[in-house]
Amino acid sequence: MFALDTISFPNLGIVIENLPKSISVFGRFDIAFYGIIIGLGIAMGYIVASFQAARTGQDKEVYLDFAMYAVVVSIIGARIYYVVFSWDDYKDDFIQVFNLRAGGLAIYGGVIGGIITAIVYTKIKKMKFTLLADTACVGLLTGQIIGRWGNFFNREAFGDYTNNLFAMRLSTYDVNQNAITKKMLEMAEEGNYVGFIQVHPTFLYESVWNLLLLICILLYTKHKKFDGELFLMYMGGYGLGRAFIEGLRTDQLTLGDTGIAVSQVLAFALFVTSLGLIIYKRVTLKKK
Repeated sequence: MFALDTISFPNLGIVIENLPKSISVFGRFDIAFYGIIIGLGIAMGYIVASFQAARTGQDKEVYLDFAMYAVVVSIIGARIYYVVFSWDDYKDDFIQVFNLRAGGLAIYGGVIGGIITAIVYTKIKKMKFTLLADTACVGLLTGQIIGRWGNFFNREAFGDYTNNLFAMRLSTYDVNQNAITKKMLEMAEEGNYVGFIQVHPTFLYESVWNLLLLICILLYTKHKKFDGELFLMYMGGYGLGRAFIEGLRTDQLTLGDTGIAVSQVLAFALFVTSLGLIIYKRVTLKKK
C-alpha cells in the first residue's frame, strides 16, 4: 500500500513517492506546480515559435511582442471557458474564480483567446494573419505538450479504469471525488489496492500526441502549399487526438445536464472543418 502524495505506474514498475502539489517559498506561501508548469510551457512555447520564425525568414521580435499580449488574453480566455462550463463549482464562492493556483484552465478557451489576439494584432500591425498563425501554432503546441504535465501534478484530467501498460494509480484522497467512477472503486477492491484508483493517464496520451503533431508540422514547414496550412494542420490534428482522448476522461466539461462533452464535440468539429479547408484550398490551388 502506498502513502498519500504517491503516484505509481504499476505495469511499468514506476513509483513516485512524496510528490506534493505545490512547493513552499520560505514557509510564507505556496506555489502550485501546476502554475510552474504552465509558466515553463509559455516560455518554451515562445522559444520554439522564435525558432520557427527564424527558419522561415521572419523577425523574431514580432513574436515576442505578440506573445506578451497573447499570453495574458489566452489565460483569461482559458479561465473564462473553464468557469462557464463549471459554474456550479463557483456560483456559491465567486472569489474562487480568480484562484488560478487551484487549477482550472481549459485549453480551448486559451486557443480562442490567442486567435482573437492574433486577429487584432495582425490587423493593427498590417500583417498577414495566416503567416503569423502558422508560426505561432508551433509555440502554442509546445506549451500544450508541457502544460499537460500540470495535470499530472494536480492529479486531474485522467480517464476511467484501465490496466494497460501505462495505467496510473492515484490516492482517492488526492483527486476530485466527482471524477471517481464506480468501476474504479470496484477494480480497486478486486485488486486489493483500496484507497487508490487506477486510471488512464489521459494527460500523458495528449502530451505525446501533441509532440508527434509538433514534429510533423516542423518537418512539413518547408513543404507547405499555402499560408495558414500549418495552422489548419494543428487545429485538425489536435482536434482528432482530443476527440478520442476526451472520450476517456471522467472529469469532462459538459453542456448542462446533457452529458455531452463540450471539448469532444468541439474537437471533432475542428478536425472536420480544418480537413475540409485544407482539401478545398489545395484543390483551388491545383486548378489555378
